[in-house]
Amino acid sequence: MKISRPELVAPIRDLASLEACKDYADAVYFSVSTLSLRANANNLHLNKLKQFVKKCHSYNIRTYLTLNSVIYKNDIEKAEKIIKKAKECSVDALIVWDPAIIEIAKKEDMPFTISTQANVSNWKSAEFYRILGATKIVLAREMTLKHIAELKKKVDINIETFVHGAMCISISGRCILSAYMYGKSANCGSCAQPCRKEWTLTDNEDNKIDCEGKYLMNAKDLCLIEHIPKLIKAGINSFKIEGRRRDPRYIKTTTRCYKEAIDAYFDNTFTKEKVKKWKEDLEKVYNRGFTTGFYFGKKSKEGISYNKSDNISKSRKTQLGTVTNYYPKIGVALIRLNHKGVQLGEHLIIEGHTTYNEQDLESMQIEHKNVAKAKKGEDIAIKVSSRVRENDQVFTIK
Repeated sequence: MKISRPELVAPIRDLASLEACKDYADAVYFSVSTLSLRANANNLHLNKLKQFVKKCHSYNIRTYLTLNSVIYKNDIEKAEKIIKKAKECSVDALIVWDPAIIEIAKKEDMPFTISTQANVSNWKSAEFYRILGATKIVLAREMTLKHIAELKKKVDINIETFVHGAMCISISGRCILSAYMYGKSANCGSCAQPCRKEWTLTDNEDNKIDCEGKYLMNAKDLCLIEHIPKLIKAGINSFKIEGRRRDPRYIKTTTRCYKEAIDAYFDNTFTKEKVKKWKEDLEKVYNRGFTTGFYFGKKSKEGISYNKSDNISKSRKTQLGTVTNYYPKIGVALIRLNHKGVQLGEHLIIEGHTTYNEQDLESMQIEHKNVAKAKKGEDIAIKVSSRVRENDQVFTIK
């Protein structure tokens, strides 16, 4: 089997996310404001879809629109409208699994990928979707690498697997716990994540049972950066990063690390030292601890983060203030420090709906005078490496 370079697919929630990963991603996946498993993310609006797709294509990035929630009777008309608009806007492919959506996609002659929600776990299912017309399949996360390689040899279709990001405690995301407890369906994009909550285990006599931690269902995040060579050799065509709810810094860091890892494999420069540095960088952005998921066999208790349910990143993003003006001719931003002071040498992030700028603070002025530090409440002027906009938020990384 010929080994080809895998496509790297990044999660997107807005234009700022795109700006963050534009130098690293081969493709992006995203949703509009409905019929997605991330319906409560900061999704793109349908009337802005053409502008967004055009921007992606200008960066030579392919666009994949997700329509992978449970589809009820009243959703059919919405889906038809979205798919027709996607075709009009030159979206490269849809990510779907419901047969009704597949039929609409075929009718509109739109290329489609089968979502992980279909839980494709064997070669016969993959062959079924290939015959149906799918161009690619996102395999179930419960598959081992051995089984993925065997499936790839059996079926002539592109396959995609997740390589990084949150792991769901249910089968390929199919869970009713949130709907049962909070009336918010995970299968319709509104998961309240009760699996991340603190739980108490008791018996039928109301005795509390001693266990290893408070967060009994809190799965660690997937991280396969050190195993990229094995995944490439298995014939996986696309590597997918999870995280459409994450901020642009997360998207930039994860996409950059995996692109560098893919590059290193094909350049014959993939080393343990590089893996160590990539993992250090990945630990600095949002994560719940890392696991290899099911790739190398059934998971043990090592795949659960018992003692903390949320982010255990080694760095934190702290808000400093807001951009109050931008002078494009000289590339200078005026910033009101309405949250916290700042000093030279700090690492800054400026982000908004369409902005993502990351740089070190090398110089700043107050009333045209160079200063080394500034206090909360002061206005500073700094040189920025790319365009920012009024009301963009300014953060520092500690």
